[in-house]
Formats: sequence, structure tokens, C-alpha cells
Amino acid sequence: MSDEVADGFVRVRLDLSYDGADFSGWARQAGGRRTVQGEIEDALRTVTRSGEQTYELTVAGRTDAGVHARGQVAHVDLPREVWDEHREKLLKRLAGRLPKDVRIWRVAEAPAAFNARFAALWRRYVYRVGDRPGGVDPLLRGHVLWHDWELDVEAMDTAARSLVGEHDFAAYAKKREGATTIREILGFGVERRTDGVIEIEVRADAFCYNQVRSMVGALLFVGDGHRGVEWPRKVLDAGVRDSAVHVVRPHGLTLEEVAYPADELLMERTLRARRVRVRGQ
Repeated sequence: MSDEVADGFVRVRLDLSYDGADFSGWARQAGGRRTVQGEIEDALRTVTRSGEQTYELTVAGRTDAGVHARGQVAHVDLPREVWDEHREKLLKRLAGRLPKDVRIWRVAEAPAAFNARFAALWRRYVYRVGDRPGGVDPLLRGHVLWHDWELDVEAMDTAARSLVGEHDFAAYAKKREGATTIREILGFGVERRTDGVIEIEVRADAFCYNQVRSMVGALLFVGDGHRGVEWPRKVLDAGVRDSAVHVVRPHGLTLEEVAYPADELLMERTLRARRVRVRGQ
């Protein structure tokens, strides 16, 4: 996909959120499966009266089935005449057309160099866990995993911090052909809220497939005493998948925020992100 905006088109940024429970992930799929991308592209086509023309979205983070987003970002290139005609009422019309589990909060013209995926500096995810013996508050059950062992948050936090930095996360990711597993974790920590819910927050330049849910699985094993604090880092350094590391269920995970550089640095960031990652570069 080119970073260039074609002549006669405008790049438009969308800030949005969704409850992932009833979606087969972000990306449009064959076979009629319900996806976030599919719902938004269909709504956009309808409200702009574009007939069979679909304007394809590019997203900051392609969330998996069941994963939620509070601070997702996407962009779409629209013909200038379509944007000029609909820009003032587009947000409200999309609200009337989209299903209630997807909301777009902001629609705005973006710099031509803006790329929702490659210009992002970092993504911040939070995984929420409850360990109360009675289970999870029914009003939170769609966003909080119940773990039926009491968890040591201090031990989990120590283990999480041991994974901060640039590493090869092959041990926590499903390898994809031609893709690197080198990533830089900028922050990783665990806290217990006043209501008892545990929040595992991780911020990185990018993530591999299933990386966050695999790392959370390792931390839960530390928290409930099945493994020592040093174990997640040993798994990382071994560089191979460990059968003891479980990919936790998706409903506890939410994409909370995506950050971008100043407008004048957007293209530089995009070009850097497109390079194949090699340790130290």
C-alpha cells in the first residue's frame, strides 16, 4: 500500500472505539464474518452515497476476534468532492448508521503524510483480570478475565518490568512468514485498582500476533505462584515457544491509546517503521 495520497483525494483520520465481543476481529474477512472494518466501510459507503465504491481503511492496530478498543485510530482516503460534501455531517450520519458496538468519535482531515499504522509511535494495551473468589462483577464480565487463583500483583509487576526493552519476542509470538519478531516494549507494569480489578498495561512501538495475550499468560503463572518471578524473562531469552505459556482469552484486552509524532515528523516515522526490524536499528 502506498503512503501517497492520490491526486484529488483527501486523507481523513478516524478516532474510534468498539466492543469486540461480537466481531471476528478488525480486518474484513471473506465468508460474511462480522468485522469492525467491514461495518465501518459499509457505513461510510452508505452515508456518502458511494454505490459500490468501498473506501478501504488503514488501522493502527488490527485487533483479534474478541479484543476491544477504546482509542483505536484509522485513516481513509476520500475523493475531495466527497469529503467537501459530507465533512460537516459525516460524524453524525455515521453514528446513525453504525451498530451500537462501534462508535466513531472524531473525523478530521489529516496531513497527507499521516498513516494510522506506520506513523504510530506506540500502542498502549491494558489487560484486565479479576481474582476475587466469587468471580467478576457481572457488569464487567465482558472486559475482565476471572482467574480463580489469588494473584500476587507485586510479583507480576516485577516480572513484567523484566521484559521492557528491545528484544526478540519469538517466544511470545506466533511467527509469520517474512515478519520479524523484534519489538521494543517501552513500558510494562501491573497494578490493582481500588475495586480489586488488576490492570496489566503494556506500551510498545508495535506488537507481534498474540504477543500481549501470551505475555499476560506468563504473568498470571507468576502471580498465582506456579512460576517464579524470573521465569517470563527466561522464556524470552530461550527464544522458543514454551508450552507452559498460554494465550489468555481475548475479552480482557483493550487497545487504549495510540500515539503519533508531530505533523512534520510523520513521514520520517512512517519510513522508519516500514524498514524490516533488526536488533539495534
